Amino acid sequence: MKDNYIPLRVNRDFGGIVSVYFDFFKQNIKNFTNVFISYNGVFLIGLLITSYLLVSGFLGMIAQESSSNSFANGTEFEQDYFIYLGIGGFLFVIIFLGVAFLNYSLSTSYMIKYVETRDKNVDKKVVWQLAKSQFGNIFLFVLLLIPIYFVFLIAAIILAIIPIVGFIGQYIVQFFLTAWVGVSFFDMLQKKRGVTEALGEGWKLVTTNFWKSVGVNFILGLLLGILLMIALIVPGIIIGIYTFHVVENNVDYSHSIVSTIVYTLGTCIVLIIAVYGQCLSQFVNGVLYYALYEKTYNENTRATIEQIGQND
Repeated sequence: MKDNYIPLRVNRDFGGIVSVYFDFFKQNIKNFTNVFISYNGVFLIGLLITSYLLVSGFLGMIAQESSSNSFANGTEFEQDYFIYLGIGGFLFVIIFLGVAFLNYSLSTSYMIKYVETRDKNVDKKVVWQLAKSQFGNIFLFVLLLIPIYFVFLIAAIILAIIPIVGFIGQYIVQFFLTAWVGVSFFDMLQKKRGVTEALGEGWKLVTTNFWKSVGVNFILGLLLGILLMIALIVPGIIIGIYTFHVVENNVDYSHSIVSTIVYTLGTCIVLIIAVYGQCLSQFVNGVLYYALYEKTYNENTRATIEQIGQND
């Protein structure tokens, strides 16, 4: 067994899933980050460009709305800011879909190869090869998420009408949907199933273990959210101090190169951390998938028993 491999194909209870997730997280965070950076370079540059366009548009609009500057051609400048916001928003949507397409694949493929090789030093090229081989199914899966999330949006609006109970119901549906999509995606790559077949298998696994699936995504989602917030403390403090300086000294931030750089980098860091958090959340459903699948089918347990019998 290589490098203190953590077995994932084990039927675990709620506490066991939470515990083994953080064990896996601590052991693999460095190597997976290397994989993440290696294959997200283009998207990270795209996020930087998007951040610049959005920040330029927002700063210009805020400056004009507050009448902090006197423009000779106010309408012309306002149109420029709308163009920045429009292009930035369009790029954000495209990059977001690309990031969802890529990082759901990378995090899932990484964990699958971890289990197959029983080694924490998973080769990034092997991870990429697995993800690339399933791009057709992955693309179709992402497309199917559009109507799925549209139905969820309708359900959320209906639940919002109901006081208190509806609010709780929204979160239950949200975490159920997260578990179903994540487990289904994992099953599709692990078993090389078709998209609809994987969604059916994921539905069976998650609905059979409804509260465990919802609870794991709620608790680990909350803990990951706190972890990501901690990661944002330092850039948040820097931006907060700079913003205080801008307000106190009446800095013309709409034409300040320093302001544009600071807010662009700040926005880009937030987006990158959000993207990285998406990968970490899929690891949650990877651990959940292996636990639910083993509970349902006992494949690993039977294989272990048969191996013991052969050795005897």
